[in-house]
Order: sequence, then structure tokens, then C-alpha cells
Amino acid sequence: MREIQARDVTETVARLCQEACIDLGEDVVQALERALREEVSPVGRAALEQILENARVARAERMPLCQDTGLTVVFVELGQEARVVGGALPEAIAEGVRKGYTEGYLRKSVVSQPYSARINTRDNTPPVIHYDVVPGDRLRLTVVPKGGGSENMSALRMLVPADGRQGVVDLVVSCVDAAGANPCPPIIVGVGIGGTVEKATLLAKRALLRPVGQPSPNAEDAALEAELLSRINDLGIGPGGLGGRCTALAVHVETFPCHIASLPVAVNIQCHSARHKEAVL
Repeated sequence: MREIQARDVTETVARLCQEACIDLGEDVVQALERALREEVSPVGRAALEQILENARVARAERMPLCQDTGLTVVFVELGQEARVVGGALPEAIAEGVRKGYTEGYLRKSVVSQPYSARINTRDNTPPVIHYDVVPGDRLRLTVVPKGGGSENMSALRMLVPADGRQGVVDLVVSCVDAAGANPCPPIIVGVGIGGTVEKATLLAKRALLRPVGQPSPNAEDAALEAELLSRINDLGIGPGGLGGRCTALAVHVETFPCHIASLPVAVNIQCHSARHKEAVL
């Protein structure tokens, strides 16, 4: 049994929090550059140029890409031949978030008692943590600072089987259309189909971790992604909501078997600051 020190988890999470908020992934940068080449609207092109310049300045000056440094979501893949020692894993992760947001001077955006007092916890904890036990003896940590503007535009709908593929398409496109400029387009759209209420929403969020524009290995899902992307970009919302061709950089679909009476569909929208970093211990 391989042992992993809790303090190493804390230090790693602290580093990933800061890196995610500062360094835009190269896959996102390349997708934005591709969008700039394809955008026909002069105003849309200007918006994309500013987004790319913002990413360059953030990296050069070591400053956050956006003032909204998000609620921290952490995906954990723990090898079944590994164990964390010297402290509990959830507490080690939370301490990493606390350390990363404090030392990195990142905005603390978490409030307790969400429907009443809404008092800021002042250290961006607690994080939202998703756990998977996997083969091996390693620990993979993926840190996702999720901004409120894009998260607020997400949706879940329990369709009926008769709605079928067309029902899924109509739901996703209408969700993006209703969101308009609010999630800071160009966006990435994660779509989770199947399972149960909580499984569909988790699938949609996990879909955002795929390299931008990488199609699903499932041919049917990849075809759905392509149609959704085309339909969304035909909406004309454009970069920054200012009009244009590029409303979305990509649509990523993840599916899971579901009950014979159900067709759960979740849409999780990500703004152009598509921030996530990972490390393996």
C-alpha cells in the first residue's frame, strides 16, 4: 500500500488553485485563436482579441484571468492501492484551497447559509469535492475554479424518453439562447445525458474537463456535439454577447445508461476562462 502525505495534498491543491486562476490552458488559447480566425463580426473579433490579450497579461503578470476566481471544485481519483496519511483527505484538500486563495490573493467567493445570512467564509472553503476510486496507487487531483456567472446559466431537465434526441438538442440550444451574454461567451457547453439527477449533472461538469474541441470517442455522441455546436453558433450571440458567429468554442457530451422511464439531461456552461489544472501524486 503506497502512502501519500496529507501535507503534500495540501501543497498541491494550493498550487493548482493559483495556477488554474492565472494560466489559461493551451487548448483554450488555441480554440480562441481559431475562433478569431473564423469570426466574421468586427466587434466579435475585437472581443476575442481582448480575451486573448487578457490571457497573455494574466500569465505574464501572474494575475487572475478574471475577478471571479470561483467556487473551488476538486475531482479526486484515488488509486485503490494508495492511502493518505498524516491527516484526512477532505481536510487536506480544504486546507489547500484555503492556502492557495489566501497566498495567491484570489477573491473569496463562498458564502455560508446560502438562502439567508450569506456570510462570506473568507477563505473560499468549503470546496466541492467529487471522489472516484480507481485502479493503481496514485492520487490525481483536478482543481476547477467555477465562476458564478456561467454556473448560474446551467440547467437540469428530466425529459421523457419520447423526447429523444431532438428533445436533447432543443433543450441545450434553448438553454444557451436564454443565457445570452450572461455566461461570458464564447462558452464551452458540457452536456450530461442519462443516469439520475445527480449523475447527469456530474457528467455535464466532467465534460468540461475534456480538451476543448476534442470530440467524444463515441461516434453518436460526437455527431450530437457537432450538431449542437453548429446550432448554438447560429444563434448569433457572439463573443461577449456582442453579436457574431462564435458563441461557443465547443460542446462536449457525456452519456450514461438510465432508467427505462427517464431521460435526464444536464447542461453545465463554462465561460471563456475555462480554468482547471491537475496533478498526480
